[in-house]
Amino acid sequence: MFVIDLMSRVPVYEQIINQVEEKILIGVLRAGDKMPSVRSLSIELSINPNTIQKAYTELDRKQLIITVPGKGAFVSDKASEVILTASRDKLTELTNMVRQMRFAGIDKEEIIDIVNKVYSGIEI
Repeated sequence: MFVIDLMSRVPVYEQIINQVEEKILIGVLRAGDKMPSVRSLSIELSINPNTIQKAYTELDRKQLIITVPGKGAFVSDKASEVILTASRDKLTELTNMVRQMRFAGIDKEEIIDIVNKVYSGIEI
């Protein structure tokens, strides 16, 4: 379910969080779906259980999952909405980045080409 790149500069727990968010957005994980247990995911990925717990704690804090004692963790009913709201908040960040690129002399067409590739699913 998850693929961890141990050579990445992104911490393992953040890789898990990012992959959960992506799986929620594309519909692989849906509201009410049970998440793998910390122990089983730890064994499957050969990762320290504390790292998995750290990711789950952050996902719970972000309201993407709900932890039910004795039952496990489940995808929240409002997970998609939370991710979309957070993504929309990043538009200001994107605007500032585009402004910096314009000042640096990067052509608008180059930026638009990258956006088109991303929306087409083409790896850059």
